[in-house]
Amino acid sequence: MNATVMVIGYGNDLRSDDGIGQRIANEIAAWHLSAVKTLAVHQLTPELADVLANAELAIFVDACVPSESFDVQVQSLSPSDENTIAGHTSDPQSLLALTQTLYGHCPPAVSVTVPGVNFEFGDCISQITETGKAIALGKIIQILDKFKSFWMK
Repeated sequence: MNATVMVIGYGNDLRSDDGIGQRIANEIAAWHLSAVKTLAVHQLTPELADVLANAELAIFVDACVPSESFDVQVQSLSPSDENTIAGHTSDPQSLLALTQTLYGHCPPAVSVTVPGVNFEFGDCISQITETGKAIALGKIIQILDKFKSFWMK
């Protein structure tokens, strides 16, 4: 049985740096890794709970406005009911909580955030975000390698 990693890149690809999550998901899809499924979406919606219920690991990729540093951040995520799902939008923790509620389990999950500085209308990525994309892809490769090692034991 193959483990499945779900990479969900989200953000508005018409708002410059905000679209980096989708770009990263699309690039990972081009790698054609059999145990890695990708989705590039505008926003996280409740319908994604079904996809997450079948994953062994979830990686959420998004842009962020840097507050203290311009580093790519990787954080473990846990289900949380703190933020409720409002209409058709959600955050990763709420989506994990919904998956847990509906299916009785949710996968372990991490968030990879890439700093962005340009969120204006457009499709050009800033140099800071382009550099962050390369770093994020490297960090995702590390996560996949660790997951593969864990699964192969």
